[in-house]
Amino acid sequence: MRSPPVVAPAPADSVLVAGADAALAARADAAMTDAEMESTAGTIAGVQLANGMIPWFPGGHADPWNHVEAAMALTVAGYRSEAEAAYEWLRSAQHADGSWCTYYLESGVEEARRDTNVSAYVATGSWHHFLVTGDLGFLATMFSSAVEPALDFCLGLQQPGGEVLWAREADGSPGRFALVSGSSSLYLSLRCGIAAAERLGRERPDWELAAGRLGHAVDCRPGAFEPKHRWAMDWYYPVLSGVVAGLAAQERLRQRWEDFVMDGLGVRCVSDQPWVTAAETAECAMALRAAGMPGEAHRVLAWTQQLRDNDGSYWTGCAYPQEVHFPGGERSTYSAAAVILATDALRGTGPAAGLFGGRGLRAGLGQSAPAGSASPGWAPLGHPAKHP
Repeated sequence: MRSPPVVAPAPADSVLVAGADAALAARADAAMTDAEMESTAGTIAGVQLANGMIPWFPGGHADPWNHVEAAMALTVAGYRSEAEAAYEWLRSAQHADGSWCTYYLESGVEEARRDTNVSAYVATGSWHHFLVTGDLGFLATMFSSAVEPALDFCLGLQQPGGEVLWAREADGSPGRFALVSGSSSLYLSLRCGIAAAERLGRERPDWELAAGRLGHAVDCRPGAFEPKHRWAMDWYYPVLSGVVAGLAAQERLRQRWEDFVMDGLGVRCVSDQPWVTAAETAECAMALRAAGMPGEAHRVLAWTQQLRDNDGSYWTGCAYPQEVHFPGGERSTYSAAAVILATDALRGTGPAAGLFGGRGLRAGLGQSAPAGSASPGWAPLGHPAKHP
């Protein structure tokens, strides 16, 4: 779960979208080709620093969550050495308590708060890398040195009701609240950590219990989380992470489809502004696939091509009706990474294609099937935008 972009309506320094690019319009229904995936991964690798850190854009900051997202995209696209350099940077930057700070610059820490979701995502990335490469040595090294201490740090902030506080402040005090999107992503990370532990013969039943409690909190205790209803990530992340599945997942996506989806353009990052982002659109496509709605998933993912630049990078977003890219001039590595991962997920043929949504991962002890019981008689969706 990334930090949302800071945007303003029709920002003065935004880059004008010169109408509908004819090449993109002509292939609006096409998936990313292998060549396009490689060129997009190349734009991520081109931003990576010599120490392995992957900033949002040249000269920008990095956060460990989006850094891992970019590393996973590099792995999928065959940039294995670059991906492993990214994980090595993570290991070098990890704090003694298992956490990472929220933001980093090339020179060091930018923001000292330690975010639980940001810290946990190394488990998802490490398991993803193992699924794609089969490198058990890599998994063992990452598990011992990074994944296990990171997840233990996060669970030190789990509350009696199962939710996990979103951060530990720079002064060491716990954050004041938990977040639905962050907790959902952390749930997926816990499940990946459990899978890694089992594969390495280092079972952690305490993590299984914690995952069950966390999944139950996200599914059944909405009052335990800070209200963030205007953010799209709170809408689709419980589905993307596998907390909510099956017909219940389809119903969740249907309920706020009109709030977040601008048909033919993409997914808004917030419900009350016409700001479409490549990353939210790609992640929503993955959530749709996880919910068993492949037609909608492919249709939504195709919209991201309107934000693709000629070199294979992706503009972070577009504000309508002005049709300007925002933030001004920003093509972000995490946006490119999200489109690569969504393309891999929707193709459905790669060894990690089913990871988002939780295919093959334990739900957590004490947790029933993830919200899979929808209302009796409820039917699968045909076209979400057409439903009342």
